[in-house]
Amino acid sequence: MPTRPDTVGSSEVRSEDLEQHRRELTGYCYRMLGSCFEAEDAVQETMVRAWRGLDGFEGRSAVRSWLYRIGTNVCLDMLRGRERRARPMDLGPSSTAAASLGPTLPEHAWVQPIPDARVLPGDGDPAEVAVSRETVRLAFVTALQHLPARQRAVLILREVLRWQATEVAELLETSVASVNSALQRARSTLAARNVDDVRSPTVDADQRALLARYVDAFERYDITALVSLLHDDAVMSMPPYDLWLRGPVEMGRWFLGQGCGCRGSRLVATAANGGPAFGSYRPDGQGGFQPFALQVIEISGDRIVGHHNFLDTSLFAAFGLPAHLP
Repeated sequence: MPTRPDTVGSSEVRSEDLEQHRRELTGYCYRMLGSCFEAEDAVQETMVRAWRGLDGFEGRSAVRSWLYRIGTNVCLDMLRGRERRARPMDLGPSSTAAASLGPTLPEHAWVQPIPDARVLPGDGDPAEVAVSRETVRLAFVTALQHLPARQRAVLILREVLRWQATEVAELLETSVASVNSALQRARSTLAARNVDDVRSPTVDADQRALLARYVDAFERYDITALVSLLHDDAVMSMPPYDLWLRGPVEMGRWFLGQGCGCRGSRLVATAANGGPAFGSYRPDGQGGFQPFALQVIEISGDRIVGHHNFLDTSLFAAFGLPAHLP
């Protein structure tokens, strides 16, 4: 969303002036925090602080810049003293389909998915939309969590939102030299994590056909057909468990073994982190279907490379998915 060209005084700020920035602020806070729920909380707190601080807003900057200053401080406060969020692939080597699931880890241990509708622009310059999609990928958001909080803010503001170094320095109340140094260190950290090696979430017509074949195979529980759609290096994860699998063989064994409870499930399409996703509903034993997992699917070329199952059913409401299927 473009920066407002003119500044306004506190008496001229309306609710629309704040609310028009909610989606992009949510995207910013999500990249900072790695949680859709915490991002929503951070944006709401930003709005509350903005209204309470209107008397101190004298129009020296655009409303957008002012909100980002508040939002950054909210996120830095929330991140203080906490451990970084991760994905199962960051916590240890892959397992076999016969391995025990092990204990669950708390919600704050995981990078969560987020609905596209909460963070991506509905229209606008295609190049900007593409950048927005790329920078809410699960792998990218996870890599951001490896950065110290202020470095994280600098990289997002400079590389994702394309702010000038002078603007970021003013927001963080530091020097341009400090901003540039933080940016270089952040770039080095991300480069070491091979973030650019992760596939693009953009889905073309052929990949939509691939997804249709996946849905058909999953709902029929034809595991032979399903694993034929997987890349040789495909991975599957299941937060809140830290167990993860690599390759069609182990994933096929999982679906026919410990994962056989998914037999008879139905999928409802949605979109998460710039790519395809599905709400997975298991039979409830009474003729209907109950929420089980939010699946985030990653594709490269003509194969599925990521099958990430988030077993937190509270995500269904966040994605606008039904609480039950008849």
